Amino acid sequence: MARVKLTKNKNLLRPKKRGAAKRRRLLEQRQRLIAAGVGEDKLRHYNEKQLRAKLKELKV
Repeated sequence: MARVKLTKNKNLLRPKKRGAAKRRRLLEQRQRLIAAGVGEDKLRHYNEKQLRAKLKELKV
């Protein structure tokens, strides 16, 4: 019976975000900021939101 319910709701069948993909994105963003000239010591203290804001600010 549960199988019928899952096939009717396509949102339940969508792939979920995984932790590995998130870590990979963060690593790529950190590498882009380092290439843009932001110091690694500063990046250690940034959280995810600050990383993305800095990328938007620099337009990297």
